[in-house]
Amino acid sequence: MLKNYLIGINSLTTINFKTPVQQYLPQVEERMRDQSVGHHPDLKSAVEHLLASGGKRVRPILCLLAGEMLGSDLQRTITLAAAVEMLHTATLVHDDMIDGALLRRGNPTLNSKWSPAATILTGDFIFARAAKLAAETDSIEVMNLFAQTLSDIVNGEITQMFKSRGLVSRDDYFERIYAKTASMFELATVAPIYLSEGKDELSSIMKTFGYEIGMAFQIVDDILDFTGAQANVGKPVASDLRQGLVTLPALIYIEENPNDEDFMRALNGGNGDDALMTRLVSSIRESGAVEKSLSQAKKYVSRGLASLNELPMSEERKALEDLARYIVDRDF
Repeated sequence: MLKNYLIGINSLTTINFKTPVQQYLPQVEERMRDQSVGHHPDLKSAVEHLLASGGKRVRPILCLLAGEMLGSDLQRTITLAAAVEMLHTATLVHDDMIDGALLRRGNPTLNSKWSPAATILTGDFIFARAAKLAAETDSIEVMNLFAQTLSDIVNGEITQMFKSRGLVSRDDYFERIYAKTASMFELATVAPIYLSEGKDELSSIMKTFGYEIGMAFQIVDDILDFTGAQANVGKPVASDLRQGLVTLPALIYIEENPNDEDFMRALNGGNGDDALMTRLVSSIRESGAVEKSLSQAKKYVSRGLASLNELPMSEERKALEDLARYIVDRDF
């Protein structure tokens, strides 16, 4: 059913939504790479490895589009976009360390090569350089928002470690993905306001847009964890569930199948049983839980798109709308 639904749906690509800011992305990349200059050569190698490992740069594109739409100072917005992507990169380093992940987008993670101490310190270094970039925007409001976002991310990780393993409620799940992903999307859409003149009244609109599409983005990532091939997603299928982390497709499935023995065995230490996990993933895929999760993501995107209706149409607004639609049109 899902396969038939998605045939031909992926007509949107990054080309559609990044076109208005394409020319600025090399400057964002340069600002990020400059952060390792003058530091230990292994840090430089690590930063190069991380920045070259793929990713569509959705967050900096989002930041640049918002900035252009709002009339923000261009060079400061480029610096902000680099800060947001460096922050995201640092969280990935620590996430991979915490999860023991050996692959990210099909490439070896830092912790697959380095000691835990070296990996954690590298993540700390990237966090620090992201903060330095944010400070270079010369905006106290941006720095406050940056610090609040980092606090939200760390609080979410701590909550996940101590509370969110095993069966959780939908409220718990949505709180977790806000901290992990949507908070950073909010940062990318709201912070450019502080680099513009007299646009403070738009903060509510931009916050809503960032929140809604950020929530959708993480839900789709969680869907891809079940539907994508390992070669495409760069990690084992159902890797979250294998670690005892219940995401929306699994949560919907167990709500509708509360007596599923494979699910309960997986949560109670059986997630290392490959045969059991294969059966469980197959059951989740065939249950309709993936389609229902996608429907939830689409609702978030619809609300995000609706929030932009108060803004005048422009090339940048159209690109933001394309980006929002792309989130739920990614390859499954």
